[in-house]
Amino acid sequence: MVNLVAMWRFPEAETIPFHFVWISIALVFGVNSWPLAGMLTALGAVTATTGFLMLDQATRGEIRFEETTEVPLMAAVFLVMVWHVRGRQRALDELRRVAALERQRAETQDLFVRLGSHELRTSITVARGYVELIRSAHEDQQTDEDAGIVLDELGKLDRLTGGLTTLMRLDSPVSTVPLDFDAFLERLVRRWIPVADRQWSCESGVGTVLANPERLQAAMDSLLENAIAFTQNGDRIAVRAWTAPPGFHIEVADTGRGIAEDDLAHIFEQSWSTRHGDAHGGTGLGLAIVRAAVEARGGKVSVVSSPGAGATFTLSIPDAVPDAPRRAGTSLLTTQPKPSTDRAATTT
Repeated sequence: MVNLVAMWRFPEAETIPFHFVWISIALVFGVNSWPLAGMLTALGAVTATTGFLMLDQATRGEIRFEETTEVPLMAAVFLVMVWHVRGRQRALDELRRVAALERQRAETQDLFVRLGSHELRTSITVARGYVELIRSAHEDQQTDEDAGIVLDELGKLDRLTGGLTTLMRLDSPVSTVPLDFDAFLERLVRRWIPVADRQWSCESGVGTVLANPERLQAAMDSLLENAIAFTQNGDRIAVRAWTAPPGFHIEVADTGRGIAEDDLAHIFEQSWSTRHGDAHGGTGLGLAIVRAAVEARGGKVSVVSSPGAGATFTLSIPDAVPDAPRRAGTSLLTTQPKPSTDRAATTT
């Protein structure tokens, strides 16, 4: 209304308030989404009032008649703007709908996996108990072998269930806390020493980092389990950690069979379950868990390997605690394999 009055009072400078009329209506339209009828009513009112004033001024000779063509041109520009804005609003509404469906799907999937995991593990525990009872009640070799096969299969099912649950949890937000990484890494590696007869070593000088212990342990356990599965008694498994901008790095190296070149590009996919030519692969979730845990922290995982030369996995994780006390790389533990001539492959 102010600009309409200015157009009427100052016909020699009507161009300025005329354009401010359209600027103001465009600004108001951008604040709220108008119903179509209301928008057309406002557009008609603005077009009629500005057109009437300009035609009146042209009739009195205060402006040229060709200047009145600005009225339909500005109305057309406004309609084009409205068309784009309404299209964008429809797109945003569709994105919100899809996002809501994705959240609902993720929640349903998470609930399904959690409930399914709980029920499966309960059933597995009960079944394992009964198999052990049958095994202890019969002393013949055939029953013992059959029960051993059943227990192995139940163990695989239990690991698969645990892996699926871990993957689901990695999708949820997580908090980080300051962590004495060197002590954490030593405890973690020491847990695995009784599991397999390997030449273990652990070296770290990282100090304090920001991390989530549960997820970091899930990633490291998966790497160490993988290293054990593809090495033999007496082989070396070395864990090393150090700091380098922008964070800290963890390396797990083994002297096992290594990975075929064709498999290197796929080993972190959930569908990859064995190294090339291996017939004793696990669930295929271990390395997928490693990648998910590290990438959720903003890091990356890489591998260097060749057949017969072992494999070296490196986790690079950003955001070490600034100015935290550092230590020189220290050998935290070293073990030697038990004297034995048996070099048969072992798996966990």
